Amino acid sequence: MSSKTKIVVLHLKELIYTGIFALLGILFIILLIIMFLPKDKKESTSVETPAATYVPGIYTTSLVLNDNAVDVEVTVDEANINDIRIVNLDEAVTTMFPLLEPSFDDLASQIIKNQSLDNITYADDNKYTSMVLLNAIKTSLDKAAVPSPSPSPSASPAST
Repeated sequence: MSSKTKIVVLHLKELIYTGIFALLGILFIILLIIMFLPKDKKESTSVETPAATYVPGIYTTSLVLNDNAVDVEVTVDEANINDIRIVNLDEAVTTMFPLLEPSFDDLASQIIKNQSLDNITYADDNKYTSMVLLNAIKTSLDKAAVPSPSPSPSASPAST
């Protein structure tokens, strides 16, 4: 009997660490493969044109502030908001509402940058002014929106 018994001691903590590192290594290799494999030629060559969101033109909404009409004018093309400005702004209105122009400029720049009314921020000190201006801009954009197709008269059920 010349064979000697060998005892192997495995620490559970080391086994767990080795298993976790092996799993992370495999995930890392899979991630690298997914990232660096070339995409289909069809996907990269096709150019998607955005669907028409607006009817191109200039749309105006009037606000009445202290018996003075102020117009909010929004200029759009088929897919973009190009310009938002205040028209017919009287000196009496700017005197009575000093936060009107700075609030409007801030809102207009955010909307043109985001091309959306979502995630617009404004300061608490001009909250209500900003809300009134946002509602006017929203009204103008609603006027510019492409109308949804209405159902044809033949599709409605016939009444007898």
